[in-house]
Amino acid sequence: MGLKIKKSDKVIVISGKEKGKQGRILSIMPKKNRVIIERVNMIKRHMKPSRQYSQGGIIEKEGTLHISKIMLVCPRCQKPSRISNHILDDGRKVRLCKRCKEVIDQ
Repeated sequence: MGLKIKKSDKVIVISGKEKGKQGRILSIMPKKNRVIIERVNMIKRHMKPSRQYSQGGIIEKEGTLHISKIMLVCPRCQKPSRISNHILDDGRKVRLCKRCKEVIDQ
């Protein structure tokens, strides 16, 4: 089963403690079926001083969410919608919004 979301897509969380929050996808882990969304599911990490974190201490960063808890927000109708795949006449495979039938990939 292929993933129907891509990096930098706008998504909304549909279940769990972060329900209703929106953000862009920062990274996808297809083998684990998890994603990282900006400013969603913030966790605290205790970090030792290193080259990247010269000060060390408690650092807040985004945690992962399971892919089943998110839904893509259509750029045209601005609502969460399901996605279908479609092959255009020129042979390109694109994603379609099932709500407004608009092409998501440009």
